[in-house]
Amino acid sequence: MTGHTGAPSGGHTARLDDGRAVSYATYGDPDGRPLLVLHGTPGSHVLGELFDEVARRHGVRVLAPDRPGFGDSAAWSNRSLADTGSFVAAVLDDAGASNAGVVGFSGGGPHALALAATHSELLDGVDVVAGATPPTLGPEPPFVQRLLRGAARRSATLLGGVSWLQARIAEWAPPAFVLAQYTDRKGRATISDADADAVRRDFVAALRRRRTGFVRELQTLAEPWNFALDSVTVPVRLWHGTADTNVPVEAARALAATLPDCEVSVDDTDHLTTLLRNRESVVARYAAPVD
Repeated sequence: MTGHTGAPSGGHTARLDDGRAVSYATYGDPDGRPLLVLHGTPGSHVLGELFDEVARRHGVRVLAPDRPGFGDSAAWSNRSLADTGSFVAAVLDDAGASNAGVVGFSGGGPHALALAATHSELLDGVDVVAGATPPTLGPEPPFVQRLLRGAARRSATLLGGVSWLQARIAEWAPPAFVLAQYTDRKGRATISDADADAVRRDFVAALRRRRTGFVRELQTLAEPWNFALDSVTVPVRLWHGTADTNVPVEAARALAATLPDCEVSVDDTDHLTTLLRNRESVVARYAAPVD
């Protein structure tokens, strides 16, 4: 993929029963089969832009929400993983979709699995790409992840301030400032300018207005997940890279062993390039049938 074909259709706003707003954008084929794209931690609806061109080719409509507290979605201070279904169901209802596939990248992976555990009737399939793993499964998270999660528990205000500063810098800095958090030098050399800029804008959009979603998710991901992995009966495919320093591949394999119906695809990519290299294969799984 060397470029992006257009701007998102949106923003759209779905409403929860309590009136809380959940913002989302759509990409790809506006009349295609729906595929939810759940961003990382931090992240935003802009991640869906990385799927735009391939989704158009395969007749897939990408629905990319900002999770509560990210981007333009209202904060939800006590949100847990098990609450994912409530805001996803609102997005699907607003988009006129009864069900969809779901792909969760990085911190979106646990949310995709939580959705499958609690609202399997909404899903056609689950793809987890470079997904975060439960803290109860080894090995120990990398140092940076432990540092961030510790800061979220001990000094949420400080972490929020640092994140705001990073977002402000990222608005004007070259994309490499953000890419360095997700990819190594070898991986960065393979990323197109358009994709690199989309990743930069995804980071900025996630943190520019508020940081509550980021802090809350770091706290949540450091705790035992509040749904049962053996209740994920929807078929799952995990995509992971052996060069991923954000989430070690050994942790992904341990997660796969706990899921009832799971396939694992491993290649030599890092955290971000796992997503970029495999997006075509992921989207193709949900392609509109050929007449």
